[in-house]
Amino acid sequence: MSKNILVTGGAGYIGSHTCVELIKAGYHAIIVDNFSNSEKFVIDRIEELAGKSVELIEGDCADERLLLEKLSKTKIDGVIHFAAYKAVGESSKDPLKYYTNNLNSTSSILKVMEELKCENLVFSSSCTVYGQPDQLPVTETSPVKPAESPYGRTKQICENIITDFIDAGKKLKALSLRYFNPIGAHPSAKIGELPLGVPNNLVPFITQTAAGIREKLTVFGSDYDTKDGTCIRDYIHVVDLAKAHVKALDYLLKKEGSLYDAINIGTGEGSSVKEVVDTFEKVNEVKLNYQMGDRRPGDVEKVYADASYAEKVLGWKAELSLEESLKDAWRWQKTLKV
Repeated sequence: MSKNILVTGGAGYIGSHTCVELIKAGYHAIIVDNFSNSEKFVIDRIEELAGKSVELIEGDCADERLLLEKLSKTKIDGVIHFAAYKAVGESSKDPLKYYTNNLNSTSSILKVMEELKCENLVFSSSCTVYGQPDQLPVTETSPVKPAESPYGRTKQICENIITDFIDAGKKLKALSLRYFNPIGAHPSAKIGELPLGVPNNLVPFITQTAAGIREKLTVFGSDYDTKDGTCIRDYIHVVDLAKAHVKALDYLLKKEGSLYDAINIGTGEGSSVKEVVDTFEKVNEVKLNYQMGDRRPGDVEKVYADASYAEKVLGWKAELSLEESLKDAWRWQKTLKV
C-alpha cells in the first residue's frame, strides 16, 4: 500500500516536479492547491509524467476545516509544505501579504497534522534565512542573520514555528530544506515554471525575453563586489531539488521520536547573473536583449551552499548542470503559448 503524502502547493513549480518524483518513488500524492500561482492543467501533466493519478483538494491550505473534512478518513503519512508566496522583490513592496499567507499556512498545516496524527514534515525553506553570509560557502551552522527581505523573514519565522511546536512536546519529525535558486524544467517540457504576470525570478525573465514576450531583461545591479559586478547565486535544477524532497521524506519515515534539522539543498557552486545570461545565450544559441540596472531592494550580494551535509544525511547531491538547466528552461518556454 502506497504511503499518502499531502503536498501543499503541489501544482506549483517545485511542487509539481516533486509530485512526479514522489509517485515514481512509490508514494501516493494528495495535492492541496488554490491555484493562486499555478494552473489546473499541471495536474494532468503530473499524472501523465508519473503514469498514475493524484488526488486534488482545491482550496487554501490555511483552511483547516476544509483539510480536516477532506482528509478525515485518510491516513496521511507525511506532508511536504510548499505553499507560500516567494518573490523577494514583491515581499518588500507588500510585506503583509507575505506575513499573512506564509505564516498562517504553516501554523494551520501543523494544526491539521496534529489532528490527523501525522508526524512527518518536509518544509520548503530557503537560503534567504542566512541573510548576507559572512563566509561562503554557507553551511547549516552559518548564523541565521537578519533577513534581507520580508520573504526571508517569513521563512525564518516558519522555521521557528516548527521548532517551537516540537519544543512544546508535540510529536513531529521535521526537516527544513533550505534551498538555493531553483531553475530549469522537467526535461520532457511537460511542466516548468509558470509565473503569473511579470516574472520575479531571473530565468523565466530570461526565457520570456528570448521568446519576445518581454522587450528586454534588466540585470539588477552591476556594482556588487563580485567578479563581474552582478549578484552570485547557487542555481539548482528543479528536478534535482524535487528528488531531495523524496530523500528527505524517506529519511523521516525511517526515524523514531521527534526531531528537527535544517539542510542546505544546492549545487555548492555560485554563478553570477551575467554568467547565467551568457550561458543561456551560448547553450541555446539565442541572443538576449538585456541591460544593466540599479540594485533591487532585498537582494543579497552573493550566496551559495556547502551541500555536503545533504549528501551525508540524505544521500543526495545535485547531478544536473547549469547548462542542462538553461536548456530545459528554454525548451519549456517554447511550449508555452504567448
